[in-house]
Amino acid sequence: MAHLTQAQESRNAIERLYVEMRHIVYRGAYRLNGISGKALRDMLLTLSPEIYGSMKDIEKVELDGLAYVIERLPKGIEECRFIKLISEEGYLNSSFEVLIPPKRMRNCYRIDKERMSIEVTRGRSEIYDILTHLTFLNNEAEKIRRRAFDDKGQKVREWIKLEEIVTGQIKISEENQERAIAYLSTILGRTFAETHHAFKRFAGDDNNKGLFHVVYWLGKISAEAEFEQKEREISFSPTLRERLGRHIYGEKWAQNIKNALVTSNLHTRPVHIISANPHSVMNSLYAFPALQDVMTEKPETLEELMMLMRQPNHKSWQAKVEQYALQNGMQILKDNMTNLVVQIFDTAQIDLTALPAEVDCKAEFMEKTKPVLIVMDYAFGEQAFETMDELLKPIQTNGSELKMPVASISIMGKAGILCGEKGDIMIPDAHVFEGTADNYPFKNDFKKKDFEGEGVGVFEGAMITVLGTSLQNRDILEYFKDSSWQAIGLEMEGAHYQKAIQSQSRIRGNIKRDVVLRYAYYASDNPLLTGSTLASGSLGAVGVKPTYLITCKILSKIFVG
Repeated sequence: MAHLTQAQESRNAIERLYVEMRHIVYRGAYRLNGISGKALRDMLLTLSPEIYGSMKDIEKVELDGLAYVIERLPKGIEECRFIKLISEEGYLNSSFEVLIPPKRMRNCYRIDKERMSIEVTRGRSEIYDILTHLTFLNNEAEKIRRRAFDDKGQKVREWIKLEEIVTGQIKISEENQERAIAYLSTILGRTFAETHHAFKRFAGDDNNKGLFHVVYWLGKISAEAEFEQKEREISFSPTLRERLGRHIYGEKWAQNIKNALVTSNLHTRPVHIISANPHSVMNSLYAFPALQDVMTEKPETLEELMMLMRQPNHKSWQAKVEQYALQNGMQILKDNMTNLVVQIFDTAQIDLTALPAEVDCKAEFMEKTKPVLIVMDYAFGEQAFETMDELLKPIQTNGSELKMPVASISIMGKAGILCGEKGDIMIPDAHVFEGTADNYPFKNDFKKKDFEGEGVGVFEGAMITVLGTSLQNRDILEYFKDSSWQAIGLEMEGAHYQKAIQSQSRIRGNIKRDVVLRYAYYASDNPLLTGSTLASGSLGAVGVKPTYLITCKILSKIFVG
């Protein structure tokens, strides 16, 4: 029998993870150190995802991966033994504090010292994301515990010192900070320099109480599980399990948008749907006129203006742009269920003469058609299908049914690139759905030539829609890149969007078959390059150019017809 390649073994591990996670959700609960928990960990170790770095190393705690995960889970998660995934069940109206991770918009609630509830409204993709992160945390917690206690279960000296720091018996000062980091480096199995770098990264994150605190509680909970049989348990509420896959949140979200269109009498005009962040379209349309009275220096390009807005002394500028936009044709529809902010722009109220030079516009065409823009925030995995599928359904008004007058759908996304570097642009011509036979070739109105000569790398080809970015390893990615797939990148929403669009246009006939599609992604990371994964940190200023380049190209396509 032929041996499986590393890529095949990794793909099998992903498929088994997918099945096991579905199983434990419907079962209702599992323990991180129980049979199912260990199975998830073994499969994750087989995968050895790039985003989790040195997870397989039994001696070293993975620090970049730890920072990445902590930024996406609620504050205090490391202290909790009982973690419950829930649906929207009324906690928002309770006295519990709403905890929102800085890098993942989800409502979480600390019920007591030991229990955390995490609200899931984005479907299975969000559940898989959370379970994968918790499995990684438990793996690193066991490494910490093994280094913090000797063979007899006695605390080592460095752990005692760490405990004194976290419990307040020792105050950290400039004089003893390096000594404390030296103790911590021994527990982490990392060099002093690596630990010091991680200490500074955690110190700048409001989501946690610092690296000392996180490491101590991970080790403490692991020790209690090992020596006192206080197991860590993950559970799923009956309401969550009942609602999975039923589009409850997407339906309400889409209906809210359609109600706003009807109320504003915009529902009969051509609609252009844009999936993007909540700032780029607004800034592209309004930043120059909104800030003309406060700018002492006059930037020539939109990119230069956006770099100015990033400066600490200009933090108030974004609020000024939003206020101006709300007075000149923009509506904001906020949503506590899907966590997808929506903006509606009536272009008839926009001063087209104040647009930046990067946005092409034909005044006669705009005057004749008066297009309406619906900008929706980035969806998450399967949530893309739910929201787009519901949004494209007909409008129910005055007892009659009116098809959504969708003229174009533009998707600007963040994605991992396989053949370039951070900040480059990818133009897909197909979405290949990992782990299934569902592949979606399509006609992209964007072409590589639209972005050439703009000072960024541009790549054209197939994109892989993955089950989760935290499940990808080098072998799988190199297979997709070097095999006949010739994939240029990976993301989590493309196939889900296409599934909804093709269902509504080709099968149900709710929108035109020839609706214009535009997909363009900018590279947030390159998982094949050491130091360039998502865990290594955000794009920062590098992301400004590709974000606004794609945004302006989308608006230009819409405004010239």
